[in-house]
Amino acid sequence: MTDPKSITEYIDRALSEIEYPDEPAALYAPVKYTLDAGGKRLRPTLLLSVAKALGLNPDKAINQAIGIEMYHNFTLLHDDIMDNADLRRGRPTVHRRFSTNAAILSGDAMLTMAGIYISRCDDHHLRPVLDLYNRTAMEVYEGQQYDMDFEDRDDVTPDEYLNMIRLKTSVLIGCACEIGAILADADKETCKAFYDFGLYLGLGFQLRDDVLDTYGDPILFGKQIGGDILNKKKTWLLTMAMSLDNTGDLNRVLSSTTVGDDEKISSVRAIYDRLGLKIKCEELIADYSSRALKALASVEMPSEDRQYFIRLIDKLTTRNS
Repeated sequence: MTDPKSITEYIDRALSEIEYPDEPAALYAPVKYTLDAGGKRLRPTLLLSVAKALGLNPDKAINQAIGIEMYHNFTLLHDDIMDNADLRRGRPTVHRRFSTNAAILSGDAMLTMAGIYISRCDDHHLRPVLDLYNRTAMEVYEGQQYDMDFEDRDDVTPDEYLNMIRLKTSVLIGCACEIGAILADADKETCKAFYDFGLYLGLGFQLRDDVLDTYGDPILFGKQIGGDILNKKKTWLLTMAMSLDNTGDLNRVLSSTTVGDDEKISSVRAIYDRLGLKIKCEELIADYSSRALKALASVEMPSEDRQYFIRLIDKLTTRNS
């Protein structure tokens, strides 16, 4: 296991080899359905890559990698219920494929299973790993609550939005990186460096997603462009536009019931362009990328591992899909 592709394949294989109880089948079928859907496997790949970069055999951290991926997918399963989403990774969401009650209960099972896998480490590492994992889990829930609160507010600031995505998205990536460092017996400075790396990577990753939803190629991005605009989702672009636009044009377009979807998307995008928000958001993404790089500058690791993290920053923050 010497490259990111082989690590991802290792994770996929480990997830496919999970042995579920035979009964009750209706509890475990949605769990398996969720994990079989694939995905980037970003968080477990980072956990194992950090462990490897610090000299630990990834086999020694596979349980925690499985736990992190299971927890992440649990959050997506429940998010889909709250968002009333129909599709996830090109397949019907769990609550559509099975039922809402099944999705809630199987999500609960995934959360517990995630904790079981996370805790499968020696006593020396157990307390710091669990403390970090539990703190992170609560922060993720806080981020989700802020995201829900924002739906009913028209005064959300860009800073509030950045704090929300830090909690909802970035802290779990930071957690995955730091767990890999903890298991490799890294010192506190190295653990913090990898946590910060993951945190800034996650912020840039989410902001890039926001840009793609408005400016991306629907064929490459994999879904229709403009969904955030139509849903009035409080992204960095929208919250910044709300704070800068003093013409009232943005509010008129968003609240219009006579303008078609395509026209509404193009009109809001034109306001973003007038305010230079795409460029400003890309500058912010570049700043977070630089912070992620800086966090790793003092960490000693093999050159090939350092280059992997550098390439990953570039890949995730400049991607088109």
